[in-house]
Amino acid sequence: MSDDSSADRSSSVDRSTKPPMLVLLESLSFYQNARVGLVVGALFAVLLYAVRTLELLGPVIDTRDYPLFGPDVWFLLLAFVLAATFALLVTIGLTVAEAVRGARDLSAERSE
Repeated sequence: MSDDSSADRSSSVDRSTKPPMLVLLESLSFYQNARVGLVVGALFAVLLYAVRTLELLGPVIDTRDYPLFGPDVWFLLLAFVLAATFALLVTIGLTVAEAVRGARDLSAERSE
């Protein structure tokens, strides 16, 4: 029993020394969600960039002039923006889902 109480005291000490925002982010699994979002966003952007540059869905009719760089560079920049945006959307979605799950667990504990 003394092992459990010492573990409880050490976790309460850790929580009291951490900033409240950091505790909130950890409780919502934000860092794990951000890693998942980055991987999903990068894979999605690489897939779409490959479809466009390798012409996997057929040839692209190019009638535009691309200033400064060729179309591949511009689409690479767009792929980066797409990856960042998609990663942010996935991270927000997973974090909101974790917050809803935590709120339901908390309300279930209070009703018991």
